[in-house]
Amino acid sequence: MEEYTIRNKSKFSGGRVAALIVAGFFLLIALVSSIVNIGPGEAGVVFRPFGGGVDTVHPPLSEGVHLIAPWNKVYVYNIRQQQLFESMKVLSQDGLDIKLDASIWFQPVVKDLAKLHKYRGRHYVDDVLKPAVRSATRAVVGRYTPEQIYSSKREAIQQEIYDETKKLLDKQFVQLNKILVRDVTLPPTIKTAIERKLKQQQEALEYEFKLQKEQKEAERKRIEAKGIRDFQHIVTEGISDKLLRWKGIEATLKLAESNNSKVIVIGSGKDGLPIILNPEK
Repeated sequence: MEEYTIRNKSKFSGGRVAALIVAGFFLLIALVSSIVNIGPGEAGVVFRPFGGGVDTVHPPLSEGVHLIAPWNKVYVYNIRQQQLFESMKVLSQDGLDIKLDASIWFQPVVKDLAKLHKYRGRHYVDDVLKPAVRSATRAVVGRYTPEQIYSSKREAIQQEIYDETKKLLDKQFVQLNKILVRDVTLPPTIKTAIERKLKQQQEALEYEFKLQKEQKEAERKRIEAKGIRDFQHIVTEGISDKLLRWKGIEATLKLAESNNSKVIVIGSGKDGLPIILNPEK
């Protein structure tokens, strides 16, 4: 009888140990599943199946380790600025096919992350952002001719696409940072015609520049000639016969004072000026 009791106690103790081991195992699993790690540049949205669904009341879970109930689920989102490359075919103002490549910089609005998850879903890029960009691009490009798109209006088109997309994303919980038009591809024949026209315009501008340069040079020469003419006129009016005679006499006096041998005949030259004779010759 005692042996039977000891044997039952041994079985009971072994069962308790096994139960504790199983309970501890499930407890460990529950504990592990309750720990959520949010990485750098991420945020988490909590879904409470027994507490109202997506938690839109509390802020999203920030970076770090969080402990949640094991029956709840956390959806992790990248909240950094992201880049989307889009290649689109749209129609210009005159109905020609235009291929436009663009880069879109965006990120979810962190404070509205739970609403984004609840109302737009995890595939918001495909379901919200891409359709908005394509719709805005079609609307904007349709206002311009291929020549405007290819040459002078690219920056304006880029800004208009951004503005139109931003309007479409209003209240969509997505923050649009910038749209960059990387490349515009036109039909080959249209591109060749535009490039030829631009080349002709450039040549016309160069020719006009040369004409303006020649006109300025001609004006400079005209002003220079007028200055020389005015100078000669002033000099001619300022020199009289009496002045010339006086200057001749002054020169004669200076020569007479020099040590060189000479013969000076006073009043024998033309206009009454002295004649200087060199006896050594």
